[in-house]
Amino acid sequence: MANLLFGFQGRANRAKWWLVALGILVVEVILFAAIFGGAAMSGDPERMAAAMGPIASVVLFIFFVVAFWISIAVAVKRYQDRNKSGWWVLIVFVPVIGGLWYLIECGFLRGTAGPNDYGPDPLAAG
Repeated sequence: MANLLFGFQGRANRAKWWLVALGILVVEVILFAAIFGGAAMSGDPERMAAAMGPIASVVLFIFFVVAFWISIAVAVKRYQDRNKSGWWVLIVFVPVIGGLWYLIECGFLRGTAGPNDYGPDPLAAG
């Protein structure tokens, strides 16, 4: 599991990519609810600013750094599953089409059947 989340070697199928993306989203929602609670529901910027103390700032910063690293690691493995270089994650920086291309490539297109340059097929039995 640690290699999936933090390493850049190997391959990851679509299901793992989606599970990691949804897992990060769920943790993010829970974290924001715990930190901001009713302040966010009120829509009052002063209450939200008051809820955002120094400890909350550090917790959010650490969460975003770890979530960013995990997202990049899984995206690299997802591109490697498609037999492409992990550098393809940089496609998200292409205006307008980059994010959509990334979503389609990583979230919907099947990886290479059988072994490829980056390792064995993650869907292969055994």
